[in-house]
Amino acid sequence: MPVADHVRAILAAVDPGLPKRVSADIMSMLVDAYSRPALIVPPAVDEGALEALETLRGRGYTLALVSNIMRTPGATLRKLLERYGLLRYFTHTTFSDEVGVRKPDPEIFALTLRAVGGEAEAAVHVGDDEILDVQGARAAGMRVIQVTSLSLQALGAERPDAAIPRLAALPAAIARLES
Repeated sequence: MPVADHVRAILAAVDPGLPKRVSADIMSMLVDAYSRPALIVPPAVDEGALEALETLRGRGYTLALVSNIMRTPGATLRKLLERYGLLRYFTHTTFSDEVGVRKPDPEIFALTLRAVGGEAEAAVHVGDDEILDVQGARAAGMRVIQVTSLSLQALGAERPDAAIPRLAALPAAIARLES
């Protein structure tokens, strides 16, 4: 759901007719105010993320990002990724608010693969959620690495191809999948 729809829902909860009375300029300011907290109090980044992305890019992998948004729109998330020095490693970014589809729908993965000229069977998706990431990427025909503190054996029947506790372990996990 686009962030503007989140804001409209909040306005409608106050007064059902309020969203229709708010001008486009005011709506734009409200959307900005609603999404700005992530820039003011940014989330923590996995300590191994930068080095893992650097290593994988250095090995010739094409990296893309697929993300569902909640409160923070893709445009704001790109600013955060840029701030942390991570955005430059991604050839393409796909955010659910911008494409109108969310994980676990296989279409969001397919959109990203098309954008980078990739094939599902050659791709590996990395994520932390067993339904959105593992089941979604599997339904799109991709291999999956789950970031979790659980062991691969503890993840049950719908388990990923590999499990890692932190992104620092990602290059080694991909190397094992490729061998």
